[in-house]
Amino acid sequence: MKNIVYFDLETQKSADEVGGWDKIRDLKLSVGVTYSTRRGGYQIYQEREVDELIRELQRADLVVGFNVLRFDYEVLHGYTVFDLSQLPTLDMLVTITETLKHRLSLDSIAGATFGLEKTAEGLQAIQWFREGRMLEIAEYCCYDVKLTKLVHEYGVQNRQLFYKNRFGAKLSVRVGW
Repeated sequence: MKNIVYFDLETQKSADEVGGWDKIRDLKLSVGVTYSTRRGGYQIYQEREVDELIRELQRADLVVGFNVLRFDYEVLHGYTVFDLSQLPTLDMLVTITETLKHRLSLDSIAGATFGLEKTAEGLQAIQWFREGRMLEIAEYCCYDVKLTKLVHEYGVQNRQLFYKNRFGAKLSVRVGW
């Protein structure tokens, strides 16, 4: 059985706090979450377990995420010398952006495709980290991984996803996953 690992993480700091988006490695992991098709469940990692998270990603037959190449892997590069971009990875944002020539949010796709919305946003998760509310971060991150998995599976089965443009019109984008 192919082991697809769906992945997302949240950070301790914002880009403003570390001096800009060119310093993503300095954002630091607060919580990372994976869903492994082989395991059939979720795994939650805190910063002290970052090596275990990286090992799980390295063992995957395919890592699936949304903006994982530009963001999530870059955060993890602050903890490892291994080039995570060498892993077999499907970054759904990258493939959708190549097709549409503009970026979409996971929230936009999940909303138009399933009627689901994210439960929070990254800056809220940073505030929760400051307040020591790790359970809330883990729940939020698990939900994002669930949305990522749903979007990927829908795209594989239907070869398209839906999104709403800035005028609120529901459109579709073809995917070849």
